[in-house]
Amino acid sequence: MAFGLFDIDGKIAIVTGGTSGIGLMIARGFVRRGVKTYITGRDAGRTAEIAAELSSEGECMALAADLADADGPRRLAEAFAEHESRLDILINNAGASANSALESAEAADWDMVMAVNLRAPFFLVQQLLPFLRAAATEEDPARIINIGSIGGLHIPNWEAHSYGASKAALHHLTRSLTKRLGREKIIVNAIAPGPFPSRLTNTDSDAVKKSVETYIPLGRPGAPEDVEGTVVFLSSRAGAYVNGTTIPLDGGYLAAL
Repeated sequence: MAFGLFDIDGKIAIVTGGTSGIGLMIARGFVRRGVKTYITGRDAGRTAEIAAELSSEGECMALAADLADADGPRRLAEAFAEHESRLDILINNAGASANSALESAEAADWDMVMAVNLRAPFFLVQQLLPFLRAAATEEDPARIINIGSIGGLHIPNWEAHSYGASKAALHHLTRSLTKRLGREKIIVNAIAPGPFPSRLTNTDSDAVKKSVETYIPLGRPGAPEDVEGTVVFLSSRAGAYVNGTTIPLDGGYLAAL
């Protein structure tokens, strides 16, 4: 069989927050390419429904997980261990946002955003490290892909202090994990999406449409194929020498600022 530069068939992946938005886009792309995919979500019933839907195209399993809980990563790793002994790809996608306007922000909201967007990815790597090590080889390293945001690369025209700070920190964590894990043949990268249809971004709203038309040179929001293609690249042999970087996936938004 011919060698496929972008082939990821047979790999095992976890996609946190895989029931909607970018996480669902990634999970669907994995499943249809032969990746045994575990999706996580807080709502066990909803997560199981989405996994069953995706299973019509391949293998998809549901793992309930509340990553706002400090013990969530450990419990997720224990649940995963009941099924698998290795993990080829970890997608840290689960995210949260909350009011962070300077005058009205509350500590509980700030802590929740940091817990989901920053603490959980770090401790998921910690708890899943034995499985990533088991999958990692010289020829085909294990992959960690953190889903950051262009909001962590620039300051938007609205107040998003906690969200932006959490994503900027996640980009930095990506680099520090790269330095720590590279010798173990574990690659760590981040993707910083611009506007994609998701629970956090309504790309059909007039405000987002106006922003897209005004600031994005390509004149459109992101589509499922855009994030799917980027993740497949990073997860395959094609991206095996890309390590420690944050890729803006924004249609040229940052470049045109």
